[in-house]
Amino acid sequence: MFFIEFLEAIRDFTETGGQVLLAIGVLIFIMWLLILERAMYFFVWHRKLKEQTIANWYARKDRSSWNAEQIRQLFISRLDLQLKNSIPVIQAMVALCPLLGLMGTVTGMIEVFDVMAISGSGNARSMAAGVSKATVPTMAGMVGALSGVFASTWLTRTSKSERMHLEDALQLDRES
Repeated sequence: MFFIEFLEAIRDFTETGGQVLLAIGVLIFIMWLLILERAMYFFVWHRKLKEQTIANWYARKDRSSWNAEQIRQLFISRLDLQLKNSIPVIQAMVALCPLLGLMGTVTGMIEVFDVMAISGSGNARSMAAGVSKATVPTMAGMVGALSGVFASTWLTRTSKSERMHLEDALQLDRES
């Protein structure tokens, strides 16, 4: 029963904002799936890979030559690529949210102008549906973008911090 009411509320909200709102909702849903995947990677899988990489580094006999430095850079680069895996896609989705909201605004205003052309400019009730279709997608796009900005900033900062920790952990043996 609750699930049906929830779906009806989503349908009503989507009708209020138009079809663009549905596209914004799908975009935000996918963006947050990617954000949650990255958070899971940081908290679960990255620690294991980091420990394994550090163990592989210290299992090497040679940690002071030019070749060892190149292998160290390889280890760091591999983990860094995995750290930053979906972050550019998330950032692109963050940038798309307000653009889709703007598209919803334009389509809603076109609907307002159509109503005004048919019924005249004095009928405020007939213009209200178009105005809501113009403002609701803008709000949804901005809310999605703001939440995504905070999450992508955290992901970027965490990946840089983890790279620095890994660089510190994989020290070269300096010969005197």
